[in-house]
Amino acid sequence: MLLFLSQEAEARPRPGAAAAAAGLGPAPGMAVCGEAVGAGSLPSELVVHIFSFLAGPDRLRASAACSHWRECLFYPALWPRLRLSLRVSPAERPRLDFLMRKCGWFVRELRVQFAADNYLGGGGGGVCEGAGAAAAAEGETPLCPRWLDLLRTYLELVLCVLSSVRNNRNLQKLSLFGDISILQQHGSISNTYLGKVDPDGKKIKQIQQLFEEILANSRQLKWLSCGFMLQIVTPTSLSSLSNPIANTMEHLSLLDNHIPGNTTLITAVELERFVNLRSLALDFCDFTAEMARVLADSNHVPLHRLSLLVHKISIMHKSLENMPEDENWKALTRNSTNLRVYIMAFDIKSDDMLRILKPSIPLERIHFDSYITCVSGAVVDLISRQYDKFLTHFILMNDVIDMSGFPDLSDNRNEDPLVLLAWRCTRLSLLAVHGYTVWAHNLIAIARLRGSDLKVLEVTEESIDFDQGELADQDVDPVHNLIEQVSLGLGRPWHAVMDIELLSVFTEPTHHFYREMQSFSEGI
Repeated sequence: MLLFLSQEAEARPRPGAAAAAAGLGPAPGMAVCGEAVGAGSLPSELVVHIFSFLAGPDRLRASAACSHWRECLFYPALWPRLRLSLRVSPAERPRLDFLMRKCGWFVRELRVQFAADNYLGGGGGGVCEGAGAAAAAEGETPLCPRWLDLLRTYLELVLCVLSSVRNNRNLQKLSLFGDISILQQHGSISNTYLGKVDPDGKKIKQIQQLFEEILANSRQLKWLSCGFMLQIVTPTSLSSLSNPIANTMEHLSLLDNHIPGNTTLITAVELERFVNLRSLALDFCDFTAEMARVLADSNHVPLHRLSLLVHKISIMHKSLENMPEDENWKALTRNSTNLRVYIMAFDIKSDDMLRILKPSIPLERIHFDSYITCVSGAVVDLISRQYDKFLTHFILMNDVIDMSGFPDLSDNRNEDPLVLLAWRCTRLSLLAVHGYTVWAHNLIAIARLRGSDLKVLEVTEESIDFDQGELADQDVDPVHNLIEQVSLGLGRPWHAVMDIELLSVFTEPTHHFYREMQSFSEGI
C-alpha cells in the first residue's frame, strides 16, 4: 500500500509551550525515553508540532522513539489529507483497517485508488485459460479464479474505506477511483463475475448504502469525485446530499461504464441544486443540452472546468441525440467566459467525433485513444481550425494491430494535419503521438513552428518514418539529423521515446482520464 501523507499540519503548541519545552532537552548521556526528563516527557502539543515538520516516512520512524510519541502520531491535525494507492490484494486489508480506523473519522481529504492491475500482473493468464477451458467443456461461462478473487477482495476493501468515513462530518474532499478495467477485457463483469462473487447483491447494496450515508452525513463536502467504482453510485445517490451541501459543492465528477442501458448518474433537474459548481466531469452521453442550459443559467456561478469522457461503451448503449448543440455551447460560454473543456475519446468513430466537436466548445485538451478505431486526418484538421485559440494539449494514441503499418494522417493531403495543428494552435504546449505515422520532416516542422513553447513533444520511435530521399543520402544519418533538428527547433535536447511505456501519457485510458481530470479541475 502506497501512502502519500500530508505535510500540512494545522495544530500549533499553546502559547509559551515551545519556550517551556526549551529546557527539557536531555543532557549528554541522558536516556531519551523512560526517564523523568527527556523526549518522552515533552508535551503532546510540542511532539505534534515537531511531527508537522517531518516527511511521512520520517514521521513514522520518529514515532518509534517511545510510546508517548507513538500516541501522538495520529493526532488529527497531522492528517488533514490521506492519499492511498491500494493493490487489490488480501495483504492490504490489515494495514488498511488499521489506518482507516485511526484516520477515517477525522480526515478532511481522502483520495483512494484501487489498482487491480498490480495484483493480476505476471503469470495469471495460464490459470485463467485453464479454468476457462474446463468451464467451456462443461457448457458453462468460463470464469477466471484469480479475477473472482480480485473482485471479492475489491469489494471488501471498498467496504472498509466507506465504513470508516461514514460518520466523518469534517470530510471536505472525497475522491475514489476503481482501476479494475483489466476485468473488462474478456466480457462483462457486472453480471457474470458479480453474480458469482455477490450472488444476492448484499455487498453491492451495502456499498451503495454506505456511500449514501457518507453524503447524507457530510457537513463540509466541497469535492466529490467517483470514477469507475463498480456500481457504487446509483441514479439516486446524489439525492442523499442535503440542499445546503449541494448548493455549496464546487467539484463533481461521476463516471461509471457499468451503468446499464440509458441510465444516467445525474439528471439536469438534480444538477439545478449545484449552483456553486466550478468544475464538472461526466460521461459525454450524460452531458445533455438540458444540462448545458442549467449551467448557463444566471443563477449558477460560472463553470471553469468541464471534463468529458466519450467512450465506445456509452455510445453503444446511449444516444448522442441529446448532446448539446452549438447554440447551447454558445449560451454556456456566455455565462462561463473562462470555461475550458477536456475531452478524451476512446475508440470513437470519426463520423461520431465530427458530430460531437461543435465549433463553440472552448476545447483546451483532447486525447484520442484507440484499440479498434483510428482517428482520421479530417478530425485532426477540424480540431486545428475550430480550437486554435484554446488548444494546449493534443494526445494521439493507437494500439490497433495492422500488418500494413500505422495509419498516415497526411495520406493524400498537401499538408500534414499535425503540422497544421502546430501552426494554427499557437498555445499548444503538449503533443504526444503513438501508433500513427509521423514523417521525420513533419516532426522537424512541428518543432520549428512551436519552438520552446512546446513543453512536451513525445513521439514513439516506431511511429517515426523517413522519406526515401532521406534514407538514400549516404552523407547524412537520418536519425541523427532528426534528433539534431528537432532539438534545435525546441531549444533543448530531444529524443524519440524508445518504448511506449516510457510515454508520460501512457496509462490505461480510464486511469489517465481520471488523473488528468483531477489536475485539470484543480488548476482553476
